[in-house]
Amino acid sequence: MESTFRTPDTSSVVVGVDGSQPARVAALWAAKEAVRRDRPLHIVYGADTDGRALYLSAETIERVRFDGRELLADTAKAVSAEYPGLNVTTEFSRTGAVDSLHRAGALHGTIVVGNRGLGGFNSLMLGSVGLDVAAAAMTPVIVVRGIDGTEETGTVLAAVRDEGDLLYARYAAREAELHKASLRLLHVWNVLESVGEVVTMLDGVDAIADGHAETLRAVTDAICQEFPDLEVRADAEKSVSVAGVLVEASRHADLLVMGGRRVPGPLGLTRNLGRATHSLLHHAHCPVLLIPRTGSDFGNRS
Repeated sequence: MESTFRTPDTSSVVVGVDGSQPARVAALWAAKEAVRRDRPLHIVYGADTDGRALYLSAETIERVRFDGRELLADTAKAVSAEYPGLNVTTEFSRTGAVDSLHRAGALHGTIVVGNRGLGGFNSLMLGSVGLDVAAAAMTPVIVVRGIDGTEETGTVLAAVRDEGDLLYARYAAREAELHKASLRLLHVWNVLESVGEVVTMLDGVDAIADGHAETLRAVTDAICQEFPDLEVRADAEKSVSVAGVLVEASRHADLLVMGGRRVPGPLGLTRNLGRATHSLLHHAHCPVLLIPRTGSDFGNRS
């Protein structure tokens, strides 16, 4: 199965709300992103009234519907006050949040969700709805995190694994243009995974490092040719933790763009995120734009 998505130049923005403060922050961030793209913003509330109809009273369901529509109206009002020229639409869905957002994303484009932590260490973690949305999405997903009280850095960061990531680097370059920012391409290779390929000779390690640098150079050259006016910086680093390097680099970025990798789950399902992807969605210090990969990449371990 192959995932398809539109570029930032044509993709509208859909954001999920649930009454939490992180979701409200995400809605305002999504509105700003929609303005950058010059596209509409679609706000969705997934009430799951259909799924709960058997054990909730009619009065309770009616209250849920009323509160959900009030939340949508309030969020739209707040967004319009901040961005008065933005075209804003709302949707009250009777299905659950995850299915509602996936359906809306297929129609409207990029999905935006908030960080659902409740405080303490958990405030660093992505909630179950956001995680499920990211894990099974066939359109780009942005998890909004790390923006409270922080100033923009003027940098969009792109994680580059190999030359096959040129598509995602190109997506990041377009985002950098929209953000009026520079682009940093970061390739991180795990030195432990290369141990089996290297004899105990320094020139063996150097040869592998040169190979990784060449991989990054090929992507960088292609981006520079396609986006000649964009400031591009490229770095290759080795580490025992790819995710750790990317998390630290995200401290100095306004957006991290990466191709989402999935690994097979029970019965061959591909709803499980790879390790590095999972870590970034939980611990990055800036919003993460996750672009779904094609089915051939689902088995990748990162």
